[in-house]
Amino acid sequence: MDYLWTPWRYAYVTGAGQQPGCIFCDAPRESDLQARIVHRGAHCYVILNTYPYTNGHVMVVPYAHLDELRNLPAVAAQEMMTLTQRMEAVLRSLYRPDGINLGMNLGKAAGAGVAGHIHMHVLPRWTADANFVSVIGETRVLPEALDVTWDRIRRAFASDAV
Repeated sequence: MDYLWTPWRYAYVTGAGQQPGCIFCDAPRESDLQARIVHRGAHCYVILNTYPYTNGHVMVVPYAHLDELRNLPAVAAQEMMTLTQRMEAVLRSLYRPDGINLGMNLGKAAGAGVAGHIHMHVLPRWTADANFVSVIGETRVLPEALDVTWDRIRRAFASDAV
């Protein structure tokens, strides 16, 4: 029998729902490397998803702790979309995906993991990237470590080439 070890998920599995505060409000207080923030804007920041669906899975997060998109000030909403567009360009350049998923889940019933703080998911997708391991084994296999992803995206985001 083969085993696929994911010890980094232990903290998440055992601590889910037990940590006080909001992960999206707390992240900007940490260093960019520690929080995995790839870009800080005036109203929003871009952060790697710690438990990504695919390599390159990021979230665009407003600094304001809001649970509904309609409450986000227009200037922050504009920056959120501008950063989403910029992330699309970065991901297409770095990963050459067949497509890009963009999405928000507003509220627990809609599937939000962090229901109290809106955020936009941006992730590259490839034809047939949901293979047998994902479908049957309910396991994702990601070939790139998060620190490598953070470094690649941060550099690409900062360059004028994208």
